[in-house]
Amino acid sequence: MQDGKILIIDDNKSLLSALEILLQFEFKEVTTISNPNQISSFKDLSALDIVLLDMNFSAGVNTGNEGLFWLREIKKKAPHISVIMMTAYGAVDLTVKALKEGATDFILKPWNNEKLLATIKSAYLLGKSQKEVQELRQKETHLKQVINQDGNFIIGNSKALTSVLNLVTKVAKTDVNVLITGENGTGKELIARELHRLSSRKNEVFIGVDMGSISETLFESELFGHTKGAFTDAKEDRAGKFEAANKGTLFLDEIGNLSLQTQAKLLSAIQNRTIVRVGSNKTIPVDIRLVCATNCNLNQMVTDGVFREDLLYRINTIHVEVPALRERDKDILILADFYLKKFSSKYNKPSLRINNAAEQKLMNYPWPGNVRELQHTIERAVILCEGNVLKPTDFLLNSSSGISLDNGPETLDEMEYLMITRSLDQHNGNYSAAANQLGISRQTLYNKMKKFDY
Repeated sequence: MQDGKILIIDDNKSLLSALEILLQFEFKEVTTISNPNQISSFKDLSALDIVLLDMNFSAGVNTGNEGLFWLREIKKKAPHISVIMMTAYGAVDLTVKALKEGATDFILKPWNNEKLLATIKSAYLLGKSQKEVQELRQKETHLKQVINQDGNFIIGNSKALTSVLNLVTKVAKTDVNVLITGENGTGKELIARELHRLSSRKNEVFIGVDMGSISETLFESELFGHTKGAFTDAKEDRAGKFEAANKGTLFLDEIGNLSLQTQAKLLSAIQNRTIVRVGSNKTIPVDIRLVCATNCNLNQMVTDGVFREDLLYRINTIHVEVPALRERDKDILILADFYLKKFSSKYNKPSLRINNAAEQKLMNYPWPGNVRELQHTIERAVILCEGNVLKPTDFLLNSSSGISLDNGPETLDEMEYLMITRSLDQHNGNYSAAANQLGISRQTLYNKMKKFDY
């Protein structure tokens, strides 16, 4: 209580002196005023913790209207301050009025010192906790804004892209589950973020999870959370991604890479909209907008028996197919110009431009790595160029990874890349089947593809 600040307002100066003596050891600052009109000119009312306010200031008047008037004035200037009303005339209806107007509590004169101190201490602690809650809410709002910040943009005006964005705009206002498909590097996460940005949940958090990077042993802990002591390294309670995304959007990327066992666990959470932390029996409801993405052919995987048909139905209420870059016409040049400006600024080469022949080369290339490959290609060209004009020879367009395979593999990395891409092509992008053929784990395969930026 030593840090608190209290203001006492009463026309009885003897009473003010008595209260000041009583409270001087309980509060850092005790201020008294006998005329409520001084409230209007009080320097920093919002810095106070508590106001003790008399209900009546005029002789012979005991309606309490004066006190209610000044209560309203105080609340206008400092809405979060705790105000305790004082009166010698106790009436239930007057108490109810004061509480409705925002008073924290009520004290009858004459008072018992112990009860008075208990009432003031309770009001002080209540006000303190309310301030802490307000600060936490402000921090939470700021944190959500930071998390939702995204430096990438959906760029282009091709017919193929416009069609997708029109569908996204229609679907965003609903809460239906959305499945986004498309080749690697097409910008599936950007589409997911656009769904979130246009939705009624836009002020809540967007949580993205790369499902391919989560091992089966950590799947439940990562998505559903765990309790302290649930396993060896569980040193404290931890919320999973489902809880973290509550009220917001949960984006599950690379969902086609899940094993059948983890698919079953995910299906249960999606169906019931509830989760259970590892090590707990308590069911926790979650309110999320679910968006999933994959580059795999899930229908073929269902036919092959490696993806659950019921899970596909759950996540695929609306299907959004993101077009490959080669299907987006002159968006290639629009994106190239965007990345040229971005990297020219980053590497302090502001006067760079792409000549017509180089533009034609970019337009004719099939871009197997899509927008991600274009971005890396432009950045590499900006870094290595020696003049102010980027020519066709400045752009290395052998493959999506920059590894030349025209004359056969020459290095171990090239051989590894070729074997992996061929295996993935044979199995329609199914990481589990490709990993089994190559004799490595799905996690090892996934890590290698990250290395090659596939």
